[in-house]
Amino acid sequence: MKLPLSEFLSPYGRRTGTVRTLREGPVLRVELDRAAEGNTVTEAMLDDLLTVLAVPDPEVRVLVLSGAGPDFSLGGDRNEFADWLDEDPTGSGIRIAGDKARRVCEALTGCPAVTVARVQGKVIGAGLALALACDLRVGADTTTFRLPELALGLPTAWGGVLPRLINEIGAARARELILTGRVFDAQEAYELSVLQKVAPEAELDRAVTEWTKPIVRRPESALRVTKALFASYAAPTRLADPSLLDAELMASVAAAHHYARNSGSRDARAR
Repeated sequence: MKLPLSEFLSPYGRRTGTVRTLREGPVLRVELDRAAEGNTVTEAMLDDLLTVLAVPDPEVRVLVLSGAGPDFSLGGDRNEFADWLDEDPTGSGIRIAGDKARRVCEALTGCPAVTVARVQGKVIGAGLALALACDLRVGADTTTFRLPELALGLPTAWGGVLPRLINEIGAARARELILTGRVFDAQEAYELSVLQKVAPEAELDRAVTEWTKPIVRRPESALRVTKALFASYAAPTRLADPSLLDAELMASVAAAHHYARNSGSRDARAR
């Protein structure tokens, strides 16, 4: 659902090229707004999300992250990815964007407000990373998920998705999903705890409201401390979290893959 421009309020009410926001009292709605491109995640979108998340409003109790159009997000923008490698085969552009991706996901996880991912359609790669960074996740019953990075010649290293996935569903199941790159549906996502609730797409907003109504009534200090406790107790399972290296790992592998592919093309032309 597109939100009317007149409803956009300061300080979160700026409309950008990639993100739309709507403040409804203690609820802040943040919508990925590249529907024509499947809400693929670009560096500009990461910048816009960082702008929204950089200075949390203490009066916001719930932040709802959604995607415009039929799909929540088709993942990272492959065209932009290829452009970065063409401009600098060493992968400096990937490193810069990868660091921003980590900061966005950490901002969602560390946000003092309860963060809710409202997903539909396809949720792929970076889109799944954004959803996993949220506290609560509800999906339409027709939603599908996939982590295709390995098939693309890339590591699963975007925004700290791997340690979050392992923390939420366990290493064995995460390993199977990543190594096969297969599609899994909303019911399986619910069974794995990738989703905590499944609803018909027409009832997604109602499902979100069922969560937000009791949460916004909780005392602000108790809510903030409870979120901090969850983060603290989850930390021991992520002591070896190498997400700070995600950008470097992604850039290094992508650069090597790009070099090998181009070298093969040059060798073929030479023959």
